[in-house]
Amino acid sequence: MNSSPDDQIPLLSFGFRPFFLLAGFYAVVAMLAWVTWLILHSVNAVVLQPTIAVPAHLWHGHEMLFGFAGAVISGFMLTAVPAWTGARRVAGLPLVMLVVVWMAGRVVMWFSAFLPTLLVAAVDLAHLPFLAGTVALGLIIRPAPRNLIFLALLSLLIVANCAFHGEWTGLTDDTASWGLTTALLTTVLLIVILGGRIIPAFTRNAMIRNGQDRNLPRSIGLLDATSIASMAAVLACHLAALPNVITGTAAALAAAANLARLAMWRWRAVLGEPILWSLHLAYLWIPVGLAAFSAALLGSWFSHSAALHLLAIGAIGGMTLAMMTRAPLGHTGRPLTVIRPIAGAYVLIAAAALLRGFGLDALPAEYFLVILIAGGLWTIGFLVFVIAYTPILIGPSQKRQVDS
Repeated sequence: MNSSPDDQIPLLSFGFRPFFLLAGFYAVVAMLAWVTWLILHSVNAVVLQPTIAVPAHLWHGHEMLFGFAGAVISGFMLTAVPAWTGARRVAGLPLVMLVVVWMAGRVVMWFSAFLPTLLVAAVDLAHLPFLAGTVALGLIIRPAPRNLIFLALLSLLIVANCAFHGEWTGLTDDTASWGLTTALLTTVLLIVILGGRIIPAFTRNAMIRNGQDRNLPRSIGLLDATSIASMAAVLACHLAALPNVITGTAAALAAAANLARLAMWRWRAVLGEPILWSLHLAYLWIPVGLAAFSAALLGSWFSHSAALHLLAIGAIGGMTLAMMTRAPLGHTGRPLTVIRPIAGAYVLIAAAALLRGFGLDALPAEYFLVILIAGGLWTIGFLVFVIAYTPILIGPSQKRQVDS
C-alpha cells in the first residue's frame, strides 16, 4: 500500500475519495441520531441507557463540526495541498491511517458513556493534529504564505476541540460551547479564504467556455483583503471575549464586505449551471449569517443560536456539498455537470438553513416541528449525495481528463 498513489485501489488513491464518502454518510447518520433524540424528547420519552456522556445538543454540535465538517476539510486539504505544492499525494496506507483515526474519534464520541472521558478526549483529539502534520509536510515543499494560513486555521480547530473536551473532562469550566463557536467561525473563515480563490475563477472559466468574455467576475484586492480581515476580526473578537457591541460591529462589517465581494462574482451568469450557482448560494449565507449574528449581539434582535445555524447549515453545509459534488468530477475525469437530483440537494440544504434560521422566530410554538423538518431536509439532501456519488468515489477514474 506504499506504492505510487496511482497504483492504489480507487478509494485510496485520493484523499477526497474516502473522506467525502464518509462525510456524506455521517451527515445523514449523525443528523438522524439528533432528530431521533428530538422526537423522543418531544414525546417525553426517557432513554434509560444513553450511549453519550455529554448533553445531546453539545454532542450534535461537536459531531457536525469536528465529525462531518472535519472529514470534508480532511478530504479537501489532502487533495488540494499536493496540487498547490507538487507534493506526493497521500494515498494507500497513510490515507488509511488518517481515516481510521477519524473513525475512531466518531466511535468514542458515540459510546462515550461507557468509556473514560480522558480516553474519549485522547482518541477524538488525535485526528486534527495528524491531519495538520500531514498537511505541513506537504506545504513545506513550497511554503507559500497564502497557503500556510491553513495550518493556523487547523491549529485553531485543534484548540477549539481541546476546549470542548476540557469541560467534558473537568479540566476547564464552561468551555464546550466556546469551543464549538470557535470551530464554526474558524470554518467560516476557511470558506471565506477559499471561496475568494475558487468561486470567481470557476465562474470566469465557465463564462469564457460559454463564449462570454465581457463583464467577467472581478476580484478587487482591497475588497478581498477587507472581507478576509473582517471575518478574521469576528473570530478574534470571539477568542478575546470582547464586548458584544465590538463583536457585533465586526460581524456587521464582515457581512457588508462579503456581500459586496459576492456581488462582483457575476452570479447571474451561472444561473443555468447548478455546479456553479451552488457555490454562490452557499457563499451568500456568510453575509446573511453574519448579519444575523450581528443583530443577535447588538440588540437581541435575532436568536444567537439561529444565527449560528445559518452559518453552519447554509454556509458550511452548502459549501461542503457544493465542493463534494464538484471536486470528484474533475479529479476523476468526468464532465463538470451535476445531475438534477444533486441540484435539488443544493436547494434542500438552503431550505434547511432558511427554516432553521428563521422558522423558530416565525413559528415559536412549533419548535420541534421546525427543527425536525429542517433536519429532514438536511438528511435527504446528503442522502442524495451519498446515493449519486458513492459509485464515483469508489470507482475508477475515467480516461478523459477534465480540468478541476
